[in-house]
Amino acid sequence: MTSETAESPVAVNPTAANPTAAVLVIGNEILSGRTKDANLGHIAEKLTEIGVRLREARVVPDVEEEVVAAVNALRARYTYVFTTGGIGPTHDDITAACVAKAFGVALERNPEAVARLERHYAAGQLNEARLRMANVPAGGILIDNPISQAPGFQIGNVFVMAGVPNIMRAMLDGILPRLAGGPALHARTVACELAEGVIAAELSALQDRHPDLEIGSYPYFRAGFFGVSLVLRGTDEQELAAATDELAEIVRRLGGTPTVTVGTKG
Repeated sequence: MTSETAESPVAVNPTAANPTAAVLVIGNEILSGRTKDANLGHIAEKLTEIGVRLREARVVPDVEEEVVAAVNALRARYTYVFTTGGIGPTHDDITAACVAKAFGVALERNPEAVARLERHYAAGQLNEARLRMANVPAGGILIDNPISQAPGFQIGNVFVMAGVPNIMRAMLDGILPRLAGGPALHARTVACELAEGVIAAELSALQDRHPDLEIGSYPYFRAGFFGVSLVLRGTDEQELAAATDELAEIVRRLGGTPTVTVGTKG
């Protein structure tokens, strides 16, 4: 990140004590199935670690009006918006221009971004197509790219990152320390070889008794057996522990053997 400091949305809006986020994936290649998204899960995990709840994910094509509409809708609703894809050197890399239009500002050739590209490419290799990667909305703050140098950028509460997974991860690592997180979200998993239909009613009643927790059911098939992983999430560790104990006892009463683990794996 440059030495400039972007104002945190939480600082601007003190009511955002429990920050939320959305991910906007941009690219025809995702919608066509040619490229499989490898970024959403990683972003969700990293945000959860700092107490930011990922509440929505959208995938839109390389169509200006759709990207602009999505950026404006998401930035108005959530504390943070993270976009991936569409900041490369080709004609269909339109994200920077679309974000500029969403904010109503000019798209400018950023001198610092140009300098980074000049240091990265050998003499004669920095052509006009590659220079497009230095186009940033006016007022945007660069996001470091330690892998290929072409930066992302932040404007307002929107963080624009590359779609290539290793570059996106490096960019996100640089962003995370600057985000204002919320209360840590803890998780427990109760796994058992019961069918969802057997435990559904009891699980619903448990959720009613603990409305501040998120309780989800995720069936699996492994080692020749069907089963279900029951995941509980919450910010209150005592309530989480109590609900986990209740759920383990429910599983036993229904004839199952609960395996309890910390986190969402199990």
